[in-house]
Amino acid sequence: MADRKQGNGMLVLGLGRFGGAIAETLADLGHEVLAVDNDHRLVQAYAGRLTHVVEADTTDAEALRQIGADEFSCAVVAIGTNIEASILTTSVLVDLGIPTIWAKAISKPHGRILERVGATRVVLPEHEMGERVAHLVSGRALNYIEFEDGFALLETKPPAKYVGKRLGDAGIRSEHGVTVVSIKRHGEDFAHATADSVMGADDLLIVAGKTELAERFAALS
Repeated sequence: MADRKQGNGMLVLGLGRFGGAIAETLADLGHEVLAVDNDHRLVQAYAGRLTHVVEADTTDAEALRQIGADEFSCAVVAIGTNIEASILTTSVLVDLGIPTIWAKAISKPHGRILERVGATRVVLPEHEMGERVAHLVSGRALNYIEFEDGFALLETKPPAKYVGKRLGDAGIRSEHGVTVVSIKRHGEDFAHATADSVMGADDLLIVAGKTELAERFAALS
């Protein structure tokens, strides 16, 4: 393989549903992916779907070094229920000098341990998806992304009072503390919102702002 420290190579350890989806998506995006798992059945299943799939013990530093894991600049530890293996694998990657390590956690305490071991970024897929769905169910947002600092992007329809108005005349930012960053008209792609954009009843808005304010604005639609 090419110089993966400098290129777009990605190392994915663990080929369960989460890891498998990450590996396949990264490959579809054009990244060189080396996927590793100690389960022979999973390795066989992905052998025909990914270019590089290796059966190895991800907690064994020498085994990972032999397959060139230390040549990668970015790794994803997608090991799920085996917390010990998840932590040990992350620790091994840190010792191998991989600068960027994303790790899946199944609980917040697990995530804190991964961070202390040296994971660059910890994700809790089930927890984060649960929070997202709860926001969608409880409000009027059609799509929702929340960032770590209490800032959110959400998709919603324009409240009735703003339909037919120019964005520059609506005063949404001053009244609600949020910014309309994009507007999608029926049958068209999303476009950057400008002061001259007129909001239609069937339009979709991408709104950015503090989570509480963005949700409050979506509830008006």
